[in-house]
Amino acid sequence: MTKPDYSDVTMRPKLVGKRIKRTEDLRLLTGTGEYVDDMQAPGMLHVAIRRSDQPHAKIVSIDATDAFEVPGIVAVFDMSDFEGECEPAVPTSRMKDYYATPTWPLARGKVRYVGEPVVAVVAESRYAAEDALEHIRIEYEALPFAIRQVDAVKDDAPLLHEEAGTNVIIKREFVRADVDEVFRTAAHTVGGTFRMTRKCASPMENRSYMAQWDKRRRSLTLYTSSNIPGVVRDVLSGCLGLSSHQLRVVAPDVGGSFGGKGSLYGEEMLVCLLARKLQRPVKYVADRLEDIAAMSQAFDELIEAELAFDDEGHFLGLRADVIGDVGAFSIYPWTAALETVQVISFLPGPYKIDAYRGRIRGVLTPKPPTGPYRGVGRPSSTLAMERLVDMAARRIGMDPAEIRRRNLVRDEDFPYRTAPGIIWDRSAFRDCLEGACNALDYPRLLKRRDRMRAEGRWVGIGIASYAELTGIGSRISVAPGMPINTGTETANISIDSTGVVTAAFGVASHGQGLETTLAQIVADELGCSMGDIVVLHGDSSLVPMSSGTYASRSAVLGGGAAALTSRTLKAKVLAMAAILMDADAADLDIHEGLVTSRTSNQSMTLREVATAVYNQMGRIPRDQRVDLTAQQTYDPYLGTACSSTHLCMLEVDPGTYGVKILNYVVSEDCGRIINPMIVDGQVHGAVAQGIGAALLEEVIHNDEGQSVAASLADYLLPVATDIPDIEIVHIEAELPNNVGGFRGMGEGGTIGTPASIANALTDALSHLDIGVDMLPATPERLFQLVRTARTSERATI
Repeated sequence: MTKPDYSDVTMRPKLVGKRIKRTEDLRLLTGTGEYVDDMQAPGMLHVAIRRSDQPHAKIVSIDATDAFEVPGIVAVFDMSDFEGECEPAVPTSRMKDYYATPTWPLARGKVRYVGEPVVAVVAESRYAAEDALEHIRIEYEALPFAIRQVDAVKDDAPLLHEEAGTNVIIKREFVRADVDEVFRTAAHTVGGTFRMTRKCASPMENRSYMAQWDKRRRSLTLYTSSNIPGVVRDVLSGCLGLSSHQLRVVAPDVGGSFGGKGSLYGEEMLVCLLARKLQRPVKYVADRLEDIAAMSQAFDELIEAELAFDDEGHFLGLRADVIGDVGAFSIYPWTAALETVQVISFLPGPYKIDAYRGRIRGVLTPKPPTGPYRGVGRPSSTLAMERLVDMAARRIGMDPAEIRRRNLVRDEDFPYRTAPGIIWDRSAFRDCLEGACNALDYPRLLKRRDRMRAEGRWVGIGIASYAELTGIGSRISVAPGMPINTGTETANISIDSTGVVTAAFGVASHGQGLETTLAQIVADELGCSMGDIVVLHGDSSLVPMSSGTYASRSAVLGGGAAALTSRTLKAKVLAMAAILMDADAADLDIHEGLVTSRTSNQSMTLREVATAVYNQMGRIPRDQRVDLTAQQTYDPYLGTACSSTHLCMLEVDPGTYGVKILNYVVSEDCGRIINPMIVDGQVHGAVAQGIGAALLEEVIHNDEGQSVAASLADYLLPVATDIPDIEIVHIEAELPNNVGGFRGMGEGGTIGTPASIANALTDALSHLDIGVDMLPATPERLFQLVRTARTSERATI
């Protein structure tokens, strides 16, 4: 068999860019994956939690006497049982006017939302523990509260955290230029109030935790369904008074997160305390009702925004005031600023706007805390901005696509600093718009819409363009002074004596296919075969510092660390091979595990090199021999822009007010694509989630503070029939200036979808002069909008 000629390295086939099947799917699809609930341990106990049924109340007394009548009950605990055994997790920040609420394992003194953990029952089985919950009597003294952010923000509102002295625990303002003067002199202004109501992440796997105490080593191991095991390890070691080597946190197979598992929860602290106290393994697995009631939630930003522009449609100024409902606590480690600050940080989006003022107030309410959710702040900011853009186009009779063309940041403007200070390094803002319009033949689509309207059908077209910052580095991550580092990533890669490559990372996959994509990068950079690579992740003990997977960072930072470390290791391999082959290392290269020479026919396998290094001591001089291991940390310093345009056409049924999406296209620039199949899957899934946010999903709290969407019978998720065929256009713009040329893209579908649907709905209902500015646009909400519009018409006539 003739050996391929790879003397020209640039001609060698690459795995990055190939549609390679996910290597992890074999175990996941055959039922051999291992999730926290699959884990068993001798003597393991189970926990059930009695949660608050009061939105705000003082805990007067707890009587658990009758609970011990249930067979199998081991112990019952409230927060008083852990006094002196732990410290709270405090999400600190340097931001002005910020108050960090403490997070405890159980309610301490009073409860602040329905669903807050109050009492933990430990039993030999989960069934017994749940049975005992009904026998616990808790006496509460009800306290006043304000359930809605517009009431809680008032100076005389009842306080959730008295020590804060206010419910407004975060304020922030971004200002550039005299925006009020711009509005005073502008030819046109449009404005409105925009809102995306509360959402709940709904991963297939509920939150699950299991802790084991090693009496001999006096150490804890926590198995958690979290996507931030490194963060959890670091904070819990401090809360529990353990050194880092006494606490290991492992995230095994994780069945999704969407941000909901990306924060510290009191239940994680709880199982660790119980395992140490009882000297037995302890497991807690939430059910769906508990996760809807107590998992962190998203959005709920009330945005009042205005846009100023001239007769030609050029944007002149933008201003916004935002009240963010942050729930009852500032979540660890992201703080109460996570959602609210990002709304005003990203509100200008991909557009050139010289004058800007954005203000936010994050206010406490008796609801579950808001936390990470796919897109974090940008779905709400994109909804507000893109609605303003369409309102401006309609005001001056301009096509919505054309007004975007006139205002999107141009290629020659990069790097572009937005008014809030975000730097767009380079991305295909305009090319994404054109890609979407070309994919659906926009002029032809407009004609089709008009023909359908002539038949009496309610049909509309919507566009949404956005930009996001992905893979942020240390400069941005340290700015707010959070208690963690989110701007670096470490990889540790080694080759053993048989030639197997083990690549360990601090990132933690919860469904993105990281085991495959990271292996593709390592294989290309190191020159080994993918079959020889084992990717390890989700374990705090693998690398010195790890945080996890969030904020579209894993491909950029994890991929960058993989590339840097692989290059370092490759240099070591070639140095050892050069000695073994009596050649110059500069003349050697590796491909698919074979070291070859550019100047001779010599070759040897990676396994042969490794065997010589580790087992054949005489073949390499002692003073020249090096272990085949490498570790590098990657810091992109800033971050890289990712952009997209979503374009859809939909129809509203005037009888049922149901919405059917007829056409949908996503045109995106995510840089160098590692695995197109995985990227397409991420886009499809994110758009489906965005459709749920736009049309179906809503957590509703009534005036009594109770959630009236407490199960999947009321909290509606999209099903297959709600999702249209989704066309994807990949725009290959100039690659970002980072290692690998990657951009993050996992959140984009949820950012652009709600805004494009809101604009399409507004277009479909334009004959009634209706603007859809609040999502989800449920049939009931659309019906009320139409009824109000028709009533107003009759009153005018």
